[in-house]
Amino acid sequence: MIKFLDLQKINQQYQEQFQQKMELVLDKGWFILGDEVKIFESIFADYCGVKHCIGVGNGFDALVLIFKGYIQLGKLKKGDEVIVPSNTYIATILAILQADLIPVLVEPKLDTYNINTDLIQHKITAKTKVILAVHLYGQLAEMETINVIAKQNNLLVIEDAAQSHGAISKLKKAGNLSDAAAFSFYPGKNLGALGDAGAITTNDDALAKVIFALRNYGSEQKYHNEFIGVNSRLDELQAAFLNVKLPHLDSENEIRKTIAKRYLSEIKNDKIVLPAYDLSGNHVFHLFVIRTSERDVLQAYLKQNNIETIIHYPIPPHQQKAFAPETLRWNSLSFPITEKIHQEVLSLPISPVMTKDEVDYVIKILNQY
Repeated sequence: MIKFLDLQKINQQYQEQFQQKMELVLDKGWFILGDEVKIFESIFADYCGVKHCIGVGNGFDALVLIFKGYIQLGKLKKGDEVIVPSNTYIATILAILQADLIPVLVEPKLDTYNINTDLIQHKITAKTKVILAVHLYGQLAEMETINVIAKQNNLLVIEDAAQSHGAISKLKKAGNLSDAAAFSFYPGKNLGALGDAGAITTNDDALAKVIFALRNYGSEQKYHNEFIGVNSRLDELQAAFLNVKLPHLDSENEIRKTIAKRYLSEIKNDKIVLPAYDLSGNHVFHLFVIRTSERDVLQAYLKQNNIETIIHYPIPPHQQKAFAPETLRWNSLSFPITEKIHQEVLSLPISPVMTKDEVDYVIKILNQY
């Protein structure tokens, strides 16, 4: 079986360094907000090209804390609207709601799956304060256009960069294309920890100062609580593991892109729609997502041929039971492009540990379908 993502194989190459880091953390005996977290915050900020990185518990908390940080600074308030793509993982939308803000859904473009910037202006109202850009599947949203729209309308721009570690637009990386960005280091991400982990990047000194406190019960100094905060701190051991893996992120992204280029040039089947890619650094292929009107049949065929696939994602957010009439009343809304995507997408195996033979085989089997 060709696994969709072989995490054991990915992490096995770092096993000796992981063990060394575990011993180092144990020997120091400092397990919360210690040296490894400080080191990671410094090197990841440098990697993204920003002034600040704040390590937090997970990617969801990263988004929520950005919103709460801006609320604390008076730049947002309860009930403000956040423009967000209707085609995203539900966590993006839940984070907006968790901060007592209102999500305003905008359809994606069918070729990139990212938010359709042509539709944003039509959704802006007097209550709109934020555009939340999601770099879905590892491909950057149209940030230049989004930032122009935001500037014209005096809006904040926030990146959900959970799937786009290392993606580049005109020499700037994901995490440095907006006012603030949220990252997830969930184990399956391009830069994955061995458990939950996340971070916020920003060049905003005031925002960083507030979030550093908010993640730690609202406290800058122990037992002195300036804000109503939470407990969402990047774990010391997870930071240590990320410090081992970060230097290899770019080379592993290059392997992903090499596999993606092979898929794009060698998969030739009229029943399969391949993703859009301009061969630049704007896509790091966290996922390689194809579309077909025969998704269930194709997925079963691939499974019979020992190729594991996953659907990202089978149910669009607005159709989830969580958003039924008694809550947001979204279930009756129509987002035809989003619905088409969720009915047709299928994610193929892609990872830095796939062999040439495995890629050959996936291409062969797809072309025989």
